[in-house]
Amino acid sequence: MRQDEQLEIKTFFQEEKPEYILEQMKPFKQLMMQYECALKEVETKLNVLNAEFSLEYDRNPFESIKTRIKQPMSIWGKLRRNGEELTVENIENCLSDVAGIRVICSFPEDIYTIAELLSKQDDISVLRRKDYIKHPKENGYRSLHLILEIPIFLSEEKKYMKVEVQFRTIAMDFWASVEHKLKYKKNIKEPEKIAEQLKHCAETIADVDFRMQAIRHEIDRDAEQEEDDEV
Repeated sequence: MRQDEQLEIKTFFQEEKPEYILEQMKPFKQLMMQYECALKEVETKLNVLNAEFSLEYDRNPFESIKTRIKQPMSIWGKLRRNGEELTVENIENCLSDVAGIRVICSFPEDIYTIAELLSKQDDISVLRRKDYIKHPKENGYRSLHLILEIPIFLSEEKKYMKVEVQFRTIAMDFWASVEHKLKYKKNIKEPEKIAEQLKHCAETIADVDFRMQAIRHEIDRDAEQEEDDEV
């Protein structure tokens, strides 16, 4: 645990009364369980689409799925930055990325295909869409983000939960992972120069993504032509 995180924990327990924290624990655990259920619902939908796509086109549209629930300290930190109190209600109402899924695809066009198929399902609502592939962040970050709302069925109610889904290619995910690690390095000399180099790497990686996609199209056309010649 980083020193700044340890300081945040110490500050939190100094500011909040222990009895208040204990009162919030069970509702918090219940809410996290509900987010877990929502993640499973979306993950199942994605796996079904992957299986169907694989059968139809003889290839998988994505390489892997990673799921996560935001850690309690990250939840608390984000609420504080947004000027909100740490309550179960504020977690649910003010945060949209507590439950997250990352879908790693081979090619950029597969990202849009799977995102569209998922978004069209009648029990899913798309609350927000941010396309950082067509409109990259200033640092070069690329990904397609969807904030979805999906129902889960509990013993006594149907409840709608928010799930953030991030779609990236393998190359985009590699860049984001390395950039994230470098961002927390201390005592970096010439940080502006490093940032510019990282941005250039992001642009190079994006170019490679689309070149690889073009190669795949060429291979597919050759295969189709060969099949036509055989008929």
